[in-house]
Amino acid sequence: MTTLKRPVHTLFFAIAAVCAGVFVFLTMNGKHDTAGWSLGLVFVSLAVAFRGHEFLRRLSFTVMIFAAVVIALYHPGYFQQWGSFKLSNLIIPLIQLIMFGMGTSMSVKDFAAVIRTPKGVVIGVLSQFIIMPMMGFLLASITQFPPEIAAGIVLIGCSPSGLASNVMSYLAKANLALSITITSITTLLAPLITPVLMKLLAGALIEIDVFKMMWDIIKMIIIPIGAGLLFNRLLSGRSKWLDKAMPIVSMFGIAFILTIITAAGRDSLLKIGPALIVVVLIHNTFGYFLGYWSGRLFKLPESDCRTIAIEVGMQNAGLASGIAKEMGKIATVGLAPAVFGPLMNITGSSLASWWHGRLPGKEKKDKDIAESSINYSTP
Repeated sequence: MTTLKRPVHTLFFAIAAVCAGVFVFLTMNGKHDTAGWSLGLVFVSLAVAFRGHEFLRRLSFTVMIFAAVVIALYHPGYFQQWGSFKLSNLIIPLIQLIMFGMGTSMSVKDFAAVIRTPKGVVIGVLSQFIIMPMMGFLLASITQFPPEIAAGIVLIGCSPSGLASNVMSYLAKANLALSITITSITTLLAPLITPVLMKLLAGALIEIDVFKMMWDIIKMIIIPIGAGLLFNRLLSGRSKWLDKAMPIVSMFGIAFILTIITAAGRDSLLKIGPALIVVVLIHNTFGYFLGYWSGRLFKLPESDCRTIAIEVGMQNAGLASGIAKEMGKIATVGLAPAVFGPLMNITGSSLASWWHGRLPGKEKKDKDIAESSINYSTP
């Protein structure tokens, strides 16, 4: 079965190359509408091809997002309105569905790590709500973006860590239990902390209604997670189908949200896209760097430092997009979250892959001792 899959996936690299050639040809001849579909097919083909390779398969979902975003940039009408229905109205229900899924996978046991290892949890939560908001404020202050675009940079910094961070922590051989705990706590604290930080750091850029934002986040986070926890409590062990379905639903939801935002803010994104990508990349990578060293500063184990780095660097772009939607500024404030989402998946996957082959200190030491013992005892 494995031997058959490889040639099929390899074939899609060739298809991607052909589509890329068609894209260049159509673009040079001024047929931009058709060229957009060709470029979309390039990314779809790459996403399928990546599934056949252990290292690249982690980027498959992100590449599929790029395919959707490309189509949204070339043909925004498909993702703005269907008949009289505005697709942006789906953003909040999708976020609520994702948060419900998060709730179904949580239990009181997930918070036991706060008691067992409070140091790592406290440092992780504080780093999350200090490093990224301040970095966002600094970047928004030194760039020349319009106020609402700059406010979006601050917003993504003030958001809690995202669900993707748990997956990346697992791949990076970090402390997965700590990752889940930090994600859960920062998410539950978001209704209180995110609006206050936005008022303090972005209040000069746009009008911030703290109490309305608190209620909006409660609707998007607390109520759905609470419903998920209750569902998990009452139907524990009877909903395995839901455990399998929710990750797929969450990935689809995140991709669709980012696509809708891209279509809504297409004109602004085409004007400032490259500059915004650079700023968001700096924001993201400094989150990893400063998060890691905040753990090192307090002498946490290597696996905990990796966890905090990933938790700090990877934000909940979907929630930030939902907040922008509730503010009525999805096409401006929502742009930075739309760029941050796919980008953090690329950098996060790359960092996790690099760490995956490098065991944390104690594990590496134990492995070296075991290998030395085997070599010594071998005649």
